[in-house]
Amino acid sequence: MNTPNDQLAYWLGRSTISNKELARLAQSKAREWGQPNIAPNATRVRRWLEGETPRPPVPDILAGVFSDHFGFRVTTYDLGLGEGSSTDAALAYDPSFAVTVEVVADLGRADVDRRKFLAAAPFAAVAGVGPSRDWLLNTLDQEPEPGPRVRIEDVLSVKNMFASFQRMDVLQGGGSGRLVLAEYMNHHVYPLLRRSHDDTVRRALCEAAAEQTYLLGWMAYDNGEHSTAQRYLIQSLRLAEESQNAPLGAHVLAGMADQATLLGNPAEGRRLAQAGRQGLSRSESPACLADLWCLEARALALLDDKVAAARAVVQSERAYERVDLTTEPDWAAFIDPAYLHGEHANTMRDMGDAESAEQHARRSIEHAKKQKRARRGAMSQAALAVSHLQRRDLDGAYAAGLRTLSLSGQVKSSRAVEAVQDLQRRMQTFGSDRLVADFNERARALVAAA
Repeated sequence: MNTPNDQLAYWLGRSTISNKELARLAQSKAREWGQPNIAPNATRVRRWLEGETPRPPVPDILAGVFSDHFGFRVTTYDLGLGEGSSTDAALAYDPSFAVTVEVVADLGRADVDRRKFLAAAPFAAVAGVGPSRDWLLNTLDQEPEPGPRVRIEDVLSVKNMFASFQRMDVLQGGGSGRLVLAEYMNHHVYPLLRRSHDDTVRRALCEAAAEQTYLLGWMAYDNGEHSTAQRYLIQSLRLAEESQNAPLGAHVLAGMADQATLLGNPAEGRRLAQAGRQGLSRSESPACLADLWCLEARALALLDDKVAAARAVVQSERAYERVDLTTEPDWAAFIDPAYLHGEHANTMRDMGDAESAEQHARRSIEHAKKQKRARRGAMSQAALAVSHLQRRDLDGAYAAGLRTLSLSGQVKSSRAVEAVQDLQRRMQTFGSDRLVADFNERARALVAAA
């Protein structure tokens, strides 16, 4: 027996639309959307109210009807009709700014509500192809909704919050404060995007929203929620394009490249990093360029192109020599030696160059320790441990592995836990050695908690 749909009943009652009128409006909206065969009647509406779930695309059509009636966004989720098309919408790079605003707002609400589709939806391996291309090619238009105009002071208050949330991520891990940031975005930032702005304020607001939407994606990525991360990153890229900030868009592509490579698609990771570099051709951000070369090197190492990977590491280091953090944006603050040497250590590890991997890992560890960055320290200690394993030095690997465990326990980061698990797999070649058994025993609690 179906459970009555109280949410649909609420919105229908609030609208004062009758069952018969809702059926008529749904038919009209269906024809508008090119679905003339969808023709509900009042009886069908009654069954929906009784708990029958209409087949797609009827939930989206009903959401469109109620949105038109009220003059603001009403989603299929609001109507008790599931997720509608919101899963796929967040993977799309829509040319309409108005559509983008609604998609990213829906995504933020879904994230805070912890709706199942975000956790269950798979990472789409080639979803970055269209967005990265469109970011390079699109010209944009927008017709803002009427209402109080956004002031530059509103934007500055948003930007001032970014450093706090970014530092929370760096020091505590992506799983620590993401839902707090999502709540902040849902209540204070995304609503501003719906209001009217002059061109200067609009670009600044989109830049601030893109920065924090990227950070939401990065935090989800660090916490192992890859489908959620992918959707935030794509929408962040669209907002970055609206802001006309090429370095910021390139920075988002770097995050997308990192995720693609981590999830086993280094060819896509390389292509995204190259797109970011191409977008930087007319702008200046040595920190972002160093990051893009760094991530391209990571991908090339996994593609077994050792010569090109080593060359990309050199290009990354040369770009970083020109960095002046006083002129770089806030989001570039942690593209620094701790991060870059840590990633170069992973590149060298994947190339089988244990000596170079150790050198880069130790440099990263030194910088991370000074900054009290446990997550970066954990991942670089793991890279150091692997460099020992590659030289059959189990004692050295065990010692670095214990430091990895200690640091990983200080943050909420799936990447740190995955580094521990990677060490466990690599130690299997040493069989039942007592150090391997002890490390696995110590790692068990950390992995189980994650």
